Amino acid sequence: MQRPAVVGAAGKREGGAAAGRRAVQRPTAGGLCSGRREGCAAVGELGTKRVAEEDGAANMSDSSRTIPPELLPSEDLHPLPMPVINLGHLSLDSATRYRVVDDVAKACRDLGYFQVINHGISQSVMDCALEAASDFFKLPSETKEKFASEDLRRPVRYDTSSKDSISMPRAFLKHYAHPLSEWIQYWPQQPPIYRKYMGKYASEVRMVALQLVEAIVEGLGLGKEYLNEKFHEGSQVLSVNCYAKASQSATTIGLAPHSDHGFLTILLTSCGGLEVVDPSSNIWKRVQQLPHALHVHIGDHMEVLSNGRMKTVVHRALLNPEEARISIASIHGFALHEKVTCAKELVDEENPPKYKESSFSDFLDHLTANMDNKHRNFLESLRM
Repeated sequence: MQRPAVVGAAGKREGGAAAGRRAVQRPTAGGLCSGRREGCAAVGELGTKRVAEEDGAANMSDSSRTIPPELLPSEDLHPLPMPVINLGHLSLDSATRYRVVDDVAKACRDLGYFQVINHGISQSVMDCALEAASDFFKLPSETKEKFASEDLRRPVRYDTSSKDSISMPRAFLKHYAHPLSEWIQYWPQQPPIYRKYMGKYASEVRMVALQLVEAIVEGLGLGKEYLNEKFHEGSQVLSVNCYAKASQSATTIGLAPHSDHGFLTILLTSCGGLEVVDPSSNIWKRVQQLPHALHVHIGDHMEVLSNGRMKTVVHRALLNPEEARISIASIHGFALHEKVTCAKELVDEENPPKYKESSFSDFLDHLTANMDNKHRNFLESLRM
């Protein structure tokens, strides 16, 4: 990735069954849970200050929607049935791998999202990343403000803004994470644990992403080595978010409906709050929080690469009424200026290319040019 301008300061695999049974251990008072509450409680007091966040409502990519997504009905009482993929089975015999690849491909075609277990990231690494995030948001405002910027190309950027008229203010920290040796020097030095814990998680979740990309392109019939070098040299952006506890008066949207720009996003959260649009019913569905699982959803560029065979997923974050919420989204794509096109193997006379080529850099340019337009939509701008 070409380096943008700089701001701010210079596992063992676990069996799927065991992972599903083991409850997530949370630190007690003074640790992760209390830190999240203290760090996020101030978010609602900060108000709207800067630029519209790039992954808000305007990035929504479902062209069939005829009403605003925030007005879609919600069936919050019934968690969405979620495909759960045992990632460890990808490395077993060829017949088992074939079944897992087929399950991943089906989930990507039919839903655009699934969860993974037996992914090789230990619970301690996941908990430590959440703790590092929580500790960052507990820092004094003046310390966090060192990373504030209106420049979307900054490699590290902090803000609390929301200008989409839907989301409640939230705090977020975004930074590049691959190659880690190049970008970690720009990450926050405070809290002292941040670089170590978040760097460890970033490295391990990227390995999960590469496994998944292999399975997805294999499921498209392109072979698991398809564009392998470009994926390995690609970008990784961590979006670290802090949402305050919801008020008792009403269900509040913490992050407006949107889709992500990259090929796929892997999400780690401290508690429930994620909702997705169920494509079969066009209704918001709550995503169940499974122990030790990671949530995966397809991004805009995977829809482009697949020439529409796989659909980006529209999702949003609701404030949790029980506790403040930390989420870490790891967004994976090509390098900054590397163009994504419809795979030529998936294009013919009956299936002409449906999207124009684009890059991560083009996505950032689109956001900058549409800063004040809450209905900006990157994927729709690519449709032919």
